[in-house]
Amino acid sequence: MIFKKITFILLFTCVTVLAGFAQSAKYVFYFIGDGMGVNQVQGTELYLGELEGRIGIVPLCFTQFPYSTFATTFSATNGVTDSAAAGTALATGRKSKNGTIGMLKDQQTAVNSVAVWAKNSGCRVGVSTSVSVDHATPAAFYAHNAGRGNYYEIGKDLYTTGFDFYAGSDFLDPDQKGKGESLYDLAGKNGYTIARGYKDYLKKSKKADKLILFQPEAASATDRSALPYAIDRRKGDMTLAEVTRSAINFLSKKADEKGFFLMVEGGKIDWACHSNDAATVFREVMDMDEAVKVAYEFYAQHPDETLIVVTADHETGGISLGTGAYALNLQALKHQQVSEGGFTRIINALRAQTGNKVSWEQTEQALKENFGFWGNVPLSQKQTDRLKAVYEKSLAGQEAKLEKSEYAQDEPIASEAKRIMDEIALVGWTSGGHSAGFVPVFAIGAGAELFQGHMDNTEIPERIAKAAGYRQ
Repeated sequence: MIFKKITFILLFTCVTVLAGFAQSAKYVFYFIGDGMGVNQVQGTELYLGELEGRIGIVPLCFTQFPYSTFATTFSATNGVTDSAAAGTALATGRKSKNGTIGMLKDQQTAVNSVAVWAKNSGCRVGVSTSVSVDHATPAAFYAHNAGRGNYYEIGKDLYTTGFDFYAGSDFLDPDQKGKGESLYDLAGKNGYTIARGYKDYLKKSKKADKLILFQPEAASATDRSALPYAIDRRKGDMTLAEVTRSAINFLSKKADEKGFFLMVEGGKIDWACHSNDAATVFREVMDMDEAVKVAYEFYAQHPDETLIVVTADHETGGISLGTGAYALNLQALKHQQVSEGGFTRIINALRAQTGNKVSWEQTEQALKENFGFWGNVPLSQKQTDRLKAVYEKSLAGQEAKLEKSEYAQDEPIASEAKRIMDEIALVGWTSGGHSAGFVPVFAIGAGAELFQGHMDNTEIPERIAKAAGYRQ
């Protein structure tokens, strides 16, 4: 009896000691798919399955991680959160008021993020996104502001917090509409090198102490608010995978002892969902998965020291996979060659070429080339009549009356074509805004076992900190 008791005590002590020596996460990747609810992920996998000619899924890289669960997303003041409050929850572990960055709901009390905790623990830190670096989700990791739209002040906070690496499309308001000191000038004064595009990064990164990676200036001249959608991408456009690879390369310098923390946001999943553009949504999820694969390559080289967590700030659009027919036709979406915004630009070019006298024949040809209509994607007479009616109302020698979504204003013919494509694919939408749907959580690596069971979004940064041993 005494022997059994001693054996039990020794066994318990050994297990406790071994648990105490469990490897902490030295390298942390925190991926946030903005607007990426459960159905955005499932829809992408079903779409990939249909591309192979079968019913079923082709799994994404991150959905194969050994630990997965889901999280709630409500804010401190709203059952349906916005990206500022959700970003604050995912960054700091604290609920806030919609529209508020890095502060409690009183909009006065600043709260630090898990990225700051990592920095205070001696890690190198990076914050990156496919949209502007001062947008709500990335800003929640380094800024404190009562209004998410105060982009200039948020940009200044980037330097105050002083992380090692930032990346995004650009600054949205680099000089406070001409009233403030340029954020580009402040970069040099605060020890930052600005690189424009992946090739420029490769030239400048070795000598840089701290670095900000933006898209090339020509791309910003067209649209500084975000990198192009994956579906619209052209040669030379910066990608989220390149951003991730650059961040790993840069943060790995001098990271041997303490490691690094990197947040990567797939920001335009949300934008495509606001536009209810299914083909663009699924390609954006696939594109973020390409960035996750870059992190996974690093994990494969450091499996005992690396943690990768993938989640979302909220669901957008209330997407439904199926509209009542007990079927899906997602493979039709492969024939959509551009986003709704991309087709708007095509129509704009036709307006310019014809002196705003775009014919139905020209419009029809553009629809064939970019959506596959009347060819690979057959239309009913009713659908054709809808397109012709929109043409007559908005294009036949008339000025455009654009349709608005959260981040875009599009030609009515582009919006109608997208709606018809979604109908054919049997994808539905509840709204053009956010919903309170669960968001998925996936994890692999050191401490990944912490990401189990029902959780709230505020618990995610806390569990990351626990896995990595950060000082809060």
